[in-house]
Amino acid sequence: MPPEKNSNNPKKPSVDDILKKYSGKIQSQIETTNTNVGDYSREYRIFKEEMAPQLTRYERWCRTLGSLVRLNVSEKDKEKVRKNLEIAHLDIEPWQALTLSVMSFVAVFIIGMFISLAVVLIKGSIAAFPFLFFFMTIFISLFLFYFVNGYPQRLANQWRLKASSQMVPAILYIVVYMRHTPNFEKAISFASQHLQYPLALDFKKIFYNVEIGKFSTLKESIDNYLDIWKDYNIEFIESFHLIESSLFEPSNERRIQTLEKSLQVILDGVYDKMLRFTHDARSPLTNVYMLTTVLPVLGIALLPLASAMIGDYLKWYHVFLLYVLILPFVSFFLTDKIIFLRPGGYGETSLLERNQFYYKYKSNKVYTKAFLLTLPLFVLGFLPLVFQYTPLPGWLGIPRDFTYSQIGLGIFGNDNFFGFLQSSSGSGITGPFGIGALVLSMLIPLGLALFFYISYKEKTKELIVERNKTRQLEVEFNNSLFQLGNRIGNGTPPEIAFGSIAESSTGLITEDFFRKVNYNIRRNGMNVERAIFDSNRGAINDYPSELISTSMRILVESAKKGLNVAATSLMSISQYVKNIQKITERLRDMLAEILSDMKSNMTFLAPLLSGVVVGLAAMITSILTRLNVAELSQDTAGLGNFQNLLSIFEVSKMIPPYFLQIIIGIYLVEIIFILTNTLVIVDSGEDKLQRTNQTGKNLYRGILLYFITGLAATLSLFFLASVVIGGF
Repeated sequence: MPPEKNSNNPKKPSVDDILKKYSGKIQSQIETTNTNVGDYSREYRIFKEEMAPQLTRYERWCRTLGSLVRLNVSEKDKEKVRKNLEIAHLDIEPWQALTLSVMSFVAVFIIGMFISLAVVLIKGSIAAFPFLFFFMTIFISLFLFYFVNGYPQRLANQWRLKASSQMVPAILYIVVYMRHTPNFEKAISFASQHLQYPLALDFKKIFYNVEIGKFSTLKESIDNYLDIWKDYNIEFIESFHLIESSLFEPSNERRIQTLEKSLQVILDGVYDKMLRFTHDARSPLTNVYMLTTVLPVLGIALLPLASAMIGDYLKWYHVFLLYVLILPFVSFFLTDKIIFLRPGGYGETSLLERNQFYYKYKSNKVYTKAFLLTLPLFVLGFLPLVFQYTPLPGWLGIPRDFTYSQIGLGIFGNDNFFGFLQSSSGSGITGPFGIGALVLSMLIPLGLALFFYISYKEKTKELIVERNKTRQLEVEFNNSLFQLGNRIGNGTPPEIAFGSIAESSTGLITEDFFRKVNYNIRRNGMNVERAIFDSNRGAINDYPSELISTSMRILVESAKKGLNVAATSLMSISQYVKNIQKITERLRDMLAEILSDMKSNMTFLAPLLSGVVVGLAAMITSILTRLNVAELSQDTAGLGNFQNLLSIFEVSKMIPPYFLQIIIGIYLVEIIFILTNTLVIVDSGEDKLQRTNQTGKNLYRGILLYFITGLAATLSLFFLASVVIGGF
């Protein structure tokens, strides 16, 4: 018979009891970053609403207009649109996006048709049908359909460009975190906290998809997300898989090597793709410039002669339609195709909304200031039309036009300053053909350019200064980071190391950061984490840099595992960032050649050529208006053939240089907008701040050069024509 158990002996603990007893203690010792899926899901929704308002606006349009009619879409098109919507985080159905494009086309077309029919009914004749207006309506409808139909793809491409520019920092943060804590889930959550929009939103959505039950495990959600990049950035997927495989390496040394290999893979991939892109984009960019800038500008020189010969069929509004609507659309279409060729992985990573001066960028008060400053230029530019078509001169008791002699410019003859003429049909006044009106018209594109220059400069100047300061700070901080890691590796506690680094950084921007951390530790009695990250007195508050924030967070977390781990982490970050900076400089050198060529063409050659062409057009018009064939035929024998030749030119039917100059000036402004956007995307990816800043600068340089060249060419060629015609 077995012995009876002693009821006083303690019960032998089971495995579950041991786990329950010690799991909390173990977790508290190894935990470095809390990962709460619910928090990430809530952050995902809030983050999307705050950082991507243009997405929610587009979603509202799709849910209203796009839901009026449900179109049957082919599975191929539906899948293509669905993929773009998913990439851009748009919560709409593919048929809604496609319906919106159709509805925008139909709405504009119907409005144009009704207006055209109303004109016919009011005038009571089918001959009064406004064919030009109807054609313009069709053109605008087609453009809207193209733009709205491709908007999901354009949003997805913008998202890819911005997100892919943050891929290298993302891999860097994950690798650095997993060097001291081999936990893939926590590494991704750490990266999502320190990355900026939009890649941070992508990482948060990985957790969001698990919470809502779309995927049962985080691994499935990650694999689904990586599938988005398989046709766009395979190196990003390879790097992720290498990071995952590092968890299964038998030794810590092999694990570190695999992590470092993942970072090298994405760096090499970015460099190779951008190298191919610089070769592929050169020819298309040159073609765009020649087709949409050089040839149209040269064509302007022929328009005065052509309009004098076929004045019944060629009016100024035809030229306006061609140069202000059609050619910019062609330019937008061609550059849009080039933008889609740009690979990701390289570009501006900072988020505009995180800049401390972002409120100035969002403010619209600068437009009022710019308008008031440029209003006198617009008033002077439209003065010829005001004098001719308003009762203002009669109220002031001055003539509607006056000669050069009356204003002390008798050297230019006795022609009228504005140069309005009686039409050959006797139906009214045409013009203005005068050089005075042409010179005043040059103030209109100048005023337009100055309006945007003043506005954009006020919106971006402090943000650009802040960004440049941050970049310089990060370059210096990288060297200081290595020194900090060295000091900690030699056994110096972080609390003391910050003070010694501050002494060795005298004269650098980073000196203030380390001194403030040291001051908080010594004088305010804070620990390292509070000295850096305290919401009120933390040193990081004055230095809005993701690199500094992430490096210091890794220092705080890794220091919990020992000084050697912290030192290794800091020196690894320093080395990784140095490699990234080398690759970035090589990429910038590769892009510099094509970017500098296009920029010089846009801000120098095109305005210079346009100014000369305006001067030639003014000279041709001046010669034709001054030649009086009747008087020449009375004084000169054998001039019959010359008279017959000149009779084909009806000056009153010519397109006035006044309107030609305004059209070409507006066209140059549009082209500078389009090409600047293209060049910024080629250089920096999706970067709103750089685009706004560079657009203002390029408009100022380009249009100011155009104004100076056009003014000089017009006056000099007009003076030459006056001398020649006077002598003749």
